[in-house]
Amino acid sequence: MTAAVEIAFIGGGHMARCLIEGLLAQGRAPLQIAVADPVPGIRQSLAEDLGVRVFEHGGEAAAVAPLWVLAVKPQVACAVCEALAGVAAQVRPLVVSIMAGITHAQLQQWLGIDTLVRSMPNQPAAIGAGITGLHAAAALGDEQRAQTEAVFIGAGATVWLEHESQMDTVTAVAGSGPAYLYLLAEALEQAACARDLSPAVARALVVQTLLGAARMLQVSAEAPAQLRQRVTSPGGTTQAAIEALEAGGWHGLVDAAVEAANARGRALAVQPG
Repeated sequence: MTAAVEIAFIGGGHMARCLIEGLLAQGRAPLQIAVADPVPGIRQSLAEDLGVRVFEHGGEAAAVAPLWVLAVKPQVACAVCEALAGVAAQVRPLVVSIMAGITHAQLQQWLGIDTLVRSMPNQPAAIGAGITGLHAAAALGDEQRAQTEAVFIGAGATVWLEHESQMDTVTAVAGSGPAYLYLLAEALEQAACARDLSPAVARALVVQTLLGAARMLQVSAEAPAQLRQRVTSPGGTTQAAIEALEAGGWHGLVDAAVEAANARGRALAVQPG
């Protein structure tokens, strides 16, 4: 007997694949997952590598699943959702969007249903170490919230947001955040190599330092400022480094980066028409 499809991914890109791999790692049967993507190579890769069902058109996958994950680019969200509206009226699915900037109001207008969740996973979801921000429409019940969390169970932690307006900040901090850390790692490696360390040694030092510091933040009850103070001896090397960063406007630059990402998230929303 063929397994019934439980989840349909509309879009089979990188983040969709990460979530699918997490679901499979948690024991979900491949044939319980359907993926629709117009790119033949993506469909072939997903079918061959993961064993999931693949379709060319979104309506084909959506018609057989009670839960949809919208994983297309925000710029095509309106067209994709409006093409699925007829199917949504029949299936009445729970819809989880991972599209940045697309609001509940837009999704409800385009799809014609209100069982909706906005989400923002981040790149470490690929190794089960991510964090996903979630915000539900008012109509969503506890059972559907649990079903939503199950989508991200293999991707890492989840947090529910009280207000939809907070989603752009989650996108700016967690969605874009890994890139900020990679940029810091890149700069530290370059600085180390410029002072006669080999690339291999520089990489080992930077990676483990960032990993260890993140772990300290995770397990310690102390605030980041307190942990920083413990490393910063008066008149020592760390204090000299911190003063140089602060003189360069470190906090202001980070705040500006988060605001730029936040503003871009808002701008991605297409005005309902």
